Amino acid sequence: MIELTDLINGTWNETLSEREELAVERIQTVVLENELSTPYSEYFVTLAKFLMEVRSVYDMACSGQLATLSMEELEALNHKLYDDILPERYETCYGNPEYACKIFGEKIGKQLCFLYTEFRGLIVAAYEKRRYDLLIYSELFIEIYCYFTEVNDETYHLVKSAIRYFMNDYCGYLVEYRVREMIDPSMDFATKIIMESDLSDLRYLYAFGDYVGENEIAIAKYLNERSEEEITALASTYTNGFRDGFEIMNIDLSKKSVVNIRYSIGFERIVKEAIKQFAAMGLETVVYRTACYSINKRQNLRIGYFSTSPNRQFDYDHRFDDAIYLTKSFVARKLEAQKKAYEDYKQLARGFAGPAVMEVFGESRFYPEAKKEAFSFNDHQRELTREYRRESQLIVNEYMPSDEYSFTIIAYPIPEIGECFEEIFNETIKVNTLDQTVYREIQTKLIAALDQGEFVHIQGRNANTTNIKIKLHELQNPEKETNFENCLADVNIPLGEVFTSPMLTKTNGRYHVTRVFLNGLEYVDLTLEFRDGMVVDYTCKNFETEEENKKFIKENLLYNQETLPMGELAIGTNTTAYKMGKVFGIEHLLPILIAEKTGPHIAIGDTCYHMSEENRVYNPDGKEIVAKDNECSILRKTEIEKAYFNCHTDITIPYDELKEISVIKPNGERIVLIEEGRFVLPGTEELNKPLDER
Repeated sequence: MIELTDLINGTWNETLSEREELAVERIQTVVLENELSTPYSEYFVTLAKFLMEVRSVYDMACSGQLATLSMEELEALNHKLYDDILPERYETCYGNPEYACKIFGEKIGKQLCFLYTEFRGLIVAAYEKRRYDLLIYSELFIEIYCYFTEVNDETYHLVKSAIRYFMNDYCGYLVEYRVREMIDPSMDFATKIIMESDLSDLRYLYAFGDYVGENEIAIAKYLNERSEEEITALASTYTNGFRDGFEIMNIDLSKKSVVNIRYSIGFERIVKEAIKQFAAMGLETVVYRTACYSINKRQNLRIGYFSTSPNRQFDYDHRFDDAIYLTKSFVARKLEAQKKAYEDYKQLARGFAGPAVMEVFGESRFYPEAKKEAFSFNDHQRELTREYRRESQLIVNEYMPSDEYSFTIIAYPIPEIGECFEEIFNETIKVNTLDQTVYREIQTKLIAALDQGEFVHIQGRNANTTNIKIKLHELQNPEKETNFENCLADVNIPLGEVFTSPMLTKTNGRYHVTRVFLNGLEYVDLTLEFRDGMVVDYTCKNFETEEENKKFIKENLLYNQETLPMGELAIGTNTTAYKMGKVFGIEHLLPILIAEKTGPHIAIGDTCYHMSEENRVYNPDGKEIVAKDNECSILRKTEIEKAYFNCHTDITIPYDELKEISVIKPNGERIVLIEEGRFVLPGTEELNKPLDER
């Protein structure tokens, strides 16, 4: 009997070899002697050929042949593996739920579309030499194929059961593999590519197995043109921010052993240098890819390393694919598997120092089509998802307490942003490395004014209809305490905001932004109504009907929850970043990380101090930040299941949509901070200079 750990390590035995031989032989038979009737015949032959192609890639990876292929051969192979889901072919792709349902009918069409997409995870599995993955998914294919030799009323139920049994049977393996690759430096597939490849030979880009497009090749070429000194400096901004986070949070970095780098393929020159710099801090690096199977995905979010998507509509169509097998018993099974995995690797988990994230921005605008044929959750599954995320976070926090690790996050543009890419890249470096001393003093003045307030009042102008009063905590000792954190370039790069966790009770009003991009999705005229700090209504103008607009927000901002609290209030001060967006016309492409610094913003979801509320944090002036909890998060002490929502999304109003931000003192007196889009508080006028230069 082979243990899960042995399978993850690649251990093999005679029984598995026999199973593999039978599976390969049967799939070859499907290709040569397919017995199914139309329309299923073409589908299964297509999938069988794909599985054989993936096995061929696996064989080439094992033999070393992949490393001998020319750039042209690697490009052709990559295109062959991803061609079917590219936008120009997607209309007639079995991975398109609309097309699959048109061909096979809605019930069976959704099932076959799911399987087609799920099997695509084997592409990267083949490159990683995950032999067991190829075996179990091949056996699933054969089982499903057999149910279609005679299609009848039972076929749908048989397929559904097969998928559910598969996910339950292999949940332990798939979840444990995911946990281990997140924290174990010996899972070094990507790290070896980065550290051992000649990065001037762009063939290395194809070694990951991900889609390689123009962005990946262009950014790798561009970074190869930068000097060693420039690359070292870029990596240092990133790694020093990570180290500074431990100092700010008063966490002992010397007790940690592993850091996780998340980035976009093409940036390997910076990542290679960052790995060296982290090693100098005593940290080994883990580099794991974004999840390739539905069981470990979280909607269409990409967490890990990844390439730019070959088709974002494809990703969006499959964000709720786990609906096909999501049941209460499965959630219990998955949580059990996760708990066991962390227990087995608890020493590695204890050494986890946190993620160092390098985001990218500049992908062209994406307008998702909400397809009725795509899987979606029913009410019961929405509740199960909330339950899973809550319980999963508690498991993770048990083995990797969030108050014992830190993080850093930075962003750079990709070539798709346009002809001014190099100028924007250089301007982004400038934004990421602004003088902290200047901002520390200016933001200290802002905080001094804010700490006098009972409320902060935000009002929009022109088309922006924002009018909201946000309740602040009452300070017991203003000489030594503060509500707002003075955010400089440490964990959250670039610098430029002061933020707090507001009170919920008495926080009321409308928050509106005319256009904003959040997690890769655009929202037009996004409006949130708050009552006592909770979202009570919401809408946007993305779609023709109010029903579609509300569904879009509920799925992608509320994460299928009925409401969320206001978890953060912040004022962004990075007018240099704001100017960059305006000058290059890329405001709509800036990631949340940068956009949140270009105006006031709120966040819906958890506070910034999620599960680390007990850590004592101080501003540079020595004052302790005491506003860490709100009426939801404080329930962690009595009813933890009601305390956290496991999401946090920042939503920024740009300066040019602002009429006024003012502090309302307990006696009703107002201190105006921003008026008609300009900083007017004495001592903050320096922030207007970039606004005047544009």
